[in-house]
Amino acid sequence: MNHRKKQQIKNSPKGSIRIIAGKHRGRKLPVLMADGLRPTTDRVKETVFNWLMPYILGSNCLDCFAGSGGLGFEALSRGAEQVTFLEFNKSAAQQLKQNQELLNTGNATIVHTDTLSYLQTFSEQNQQPFDVVFLDPPFRKQFIEKTASLLNQGWLENNAFVYVEMEVDNNNQQLPANWHILKEKVAGQVVYRLYQICN
Repeated sequence: MNHRKKQQIKNSPKGSIRIIAGKHRGRKLPVLMADGLRPTTDRVKETVFNWLMPYILGSNCLDCFAGSGGLGFEALSRGAEQVTFLEFNKSAAQQLKQNQELLNTGNATIVHTDTLSYLQTFSEQNQQPFDVVFLDPPFRKQFIEKTASLLNQGWLENNAFVYVEMEVDNNNQQLPANWHILKEKVAGQVVYRLYQICN
């Protein structure tokens, strides 16, 4: 990487996210303001975790397009046993690792990877299926259908819960037949849903 690019990353503008509840309640974490990264708003996040409240404690979670890590770190704060963060943007992945260190949490795994490629590597010997999955990809990329299809290939526990966030004007994407909508709300230009998976 050349010096100029290093400077661009170093000087990239940063925002912050706030952990709403749990062990790290009130903590603010810096996030990289990069193209395609849309931290879930506090209002939406609070609703989502109210939906998930009975299921987070002791869960094994996957944050598919982690971005700011707001959903995954909130899950850790509320008692998830383990959270795996997948993030393609190298600088954003580095920021996730820095935030993991800030929270001093050892039960987060941060993987700098392309999510679709990662999900093609499932191995029954090496991978414990997930109880809760956050699926909030960059908009206008048509990632949701492809990701859902891959998740269905062994990554999900029976009766797992998947949170999905998508554009209001692109909310008719075809998800697997065993994904059943439990909850749905709209906030501005975003529709967000909680699915339960019946294998």
